[in-house]
Amino acid sequence: MLTILGFAMIATFLVLIMMKKMSPIAALVLIPALFCVFVGKGAHLGDYVIDGVSSLAPTAAMLMFAIVYFGVMIDVGLFDPIVRAILRFCKADPMRIVVGTALLAAIVSLDGDGSTTFMITVSAMYPLYKRLKMSLVVMTGVAAMANGVMNTLPWGGPTARAATALKVDATDIFVPMIPALAVGLLAVVVLAYVLGLRERRRLGTLTLDEALAREPESETVLVGAGSGTASGAKSGAKSGAKSGAKSGGGAGSGPGEDADAGPATADGGSDDDFQGLDPNRATLRPKLYWFNALLTVALLTAMIMEWLPIPVLFLIGAALALTVNFPHIPDQKARIAAHADNVLNVSGMVFAAAVFTGVLTGTGMVDHMANWLVDTIPDGMGPHMGLVTGLLSLPLTYFMSNDGFYFGVLPVLAEAGQAHGVSTLEIARASIVGQPLHMSSPLVPAVYVLVGMAKVEFGDHTKFVVKWAVLTSLVILGAGILFGII
Repeated sequence: MLTILGFAMIATFLVLIMMKKMSPIAALVLIPALFCVFVGKGAHLGDYVIDGVSSLAPTAAMLMFAIVYFGVMIDVGLFDPIVRAILRFCKADPMRIVVGTALLAAIVSLDGDGSTTFMITVSAMYPLYKRLKMSLVVMTGVAAMANGVMNTLPWGGPTARAATALKVDATDIFVPMIPALAVGLLAVVVLAYVLGLRERRRLGTLTLDEALAREPESETVLVGAGSGTASGAKSGAKSGAKSGAKSGGGAGSGPGEDADAGPATADGGSDDDFQGLDPNRATLRPKLYWFNALLTVALLTAMIMEWLPIPVLFLIGAALALTVNFPHIPDQKARIAAHADNVLNVSGMVFAAAVFTGVLTGTGMVDHMANWLVDTIPDGMGPHMGLVTGLLSLPLTYFMSNDGFYFGVLPVLAEAGQAHGVSTLEIARASIVGQPLHMSSPLVPAVYVLVGMAKVEFGDHTKFVVKWAVLTSLVILGAGILFGII
């Protein structure tokens, strides 16, 4: 009975948000509360919610201060060189922009934190997608899948959890999986290329002149970078295009700018004219670039070495970044206010998700669901437990938290595999193939950073990304079997 109610609760949640009948926050709170009553444990709802909030509170704190820290780093220009390189590659071609999204997300994912990846990727690419009227769910989907593949890094979370749960070395899990994960990342890039071609056919290839002449909607173009509104960008683009046309220089050259600045493109424009991050924003701190770079490297090193809890590291990092880059208190308040919307949206979503996970775990539904799935494995599949584990990792890491899967289900799968001669390491490697899908799970706090900053409905993101994320995960699993890793 608990198994059926557990699957029914998850299905109800997904259907309602994809049909846009409820907002994600409302669905995350009201649906589990209702099912808790159905189970007959409504009197314990408060305990379940408090347990869920207690378990996710460190994550909420980490995200709050991580958004402030990396928001400030974006403001002051730390990531501008990477962004400029990607944008120079993208130009105004929809296909290149989608591929550039995948590459940028993959590169930034090296820090092992999904929220960071999504903040930087969306801040850089969002203006391009809006200016060219490209599909924003393509951006969120590609970024989530690229981050999902890279999330398997030993310091990313899943690999470390698998190693801890099965008492094996994380390096022994990850290093042999590198060829299969490389194929998975290549699959994401190829998929980005295909989706980009589809966008190019829908929109056509624009020159930079045409792109700059487009009128974006009246909203903030860059999230939290201290830039002006889209209307300001619109007028600037128009006037810049006019002055460039009159002077015979590159498109968008404004007063006092060198018309020949920046590498010329095939259509006569200049890459520097089509920026995702405003190169003249008031918050830039070029003289403090190396301080910010070293501070970020030190922060990431401390995270990997686990010198302090991650929420504490980001709290200290955010305080240092604000104090050094913006020594005047009004400026600090302005930076905090600039990122307050993202902080409130994400932290609110995390605490709402705590209700969902608290009820799912507290009522015992998640345990019954996991045991039912394991019990349904035919005896004849015993020698193929690596394949079975890989396939099960897709739905289980989507409908459960990583902790629930790796510490609750994986040891059971490993035991079943050992009984049929399948090594624990093989089971551990197979368990991480579902991460491209997991990163779009409603139980992953970082995904709310992604859809929130991109102004995309979570239901729209889910409908778009699930099929492609499943395909990417199956490619990784197939490559692992083909290479003899799984």
